[in-house]
Amino acid sequence: MDFNILVDYVAQLFNGKGGLVKGCIERLDRNGADIVALENPILVSTNTTQWHVFAAFGTLKGGRSDWLIEKCTELGASSVTPLLTERSPSISDNRVDRLQRVILAAAKQCQRLHEMTLNTPSKVCDILPIVSRSKLSFIATAEATPVLNVLTSSKQDSIGSIIVGPEGDFTDAEVKLILEAGARAVGLGPHRLRVETATIALLATAMLWSDC
Repeated sequence: MDFNILVDYVAQLFNGKGGLVKGCIERLDRNGADIVALENPILVSTNTTQWHVFAAFGTLKGGRSDWLIEKCTELGASSVTPLLTERSPSISDNRVDRLQRVILAAAKQCQRLHEMTLNTPSKVCDILPIVSRSKLSFIATAEATPVLNVLTSSKQDSIGSIIVGPEGDFTDAEVKLILEAGARAVGLGPHRLRVETATIALLATAMLWSDC
């Protein structure tokens, strides 16, 4: 299998799909490393908590999308989908390639055995069937009921979706479509948050709530 170094010296190696093996580094130089497996690979099952992120971060600059993806990986999101909206209509192909590398680096850093999936960019209309099928879907919107109040009144579940709009927020028409598909609007406090801040705040809250 195609394994990557997770820890140095007596190394743990993983393939991003739950495969794990201990190995010994025999040689290490600037060109790479020779590693000998010390045991047969084992397969670790995936976490039962599965939150899927839909965030309109295509227009973020200055490494902010890298930070969003890195923290989603660390927090345990199952997948992230770049959301294409009226105010964030595109994301470049080279940006997607870079984000895949960010996911791998973050997975190694936090010892995550199952890599987070980066889905192909989707329009709002494309995610409506997903929202309709989800038991829990939350959309971050201004002046909505605080997220903790919404979670308290919701039946606890470990699988769901969170949806965060672009700089400038969703249009009213987009919010209407998402709510009609079955999402619940949640508020994240009195201040206007950047896309990456709102995404991480909502994901972290949902993950902790699922594990209670």
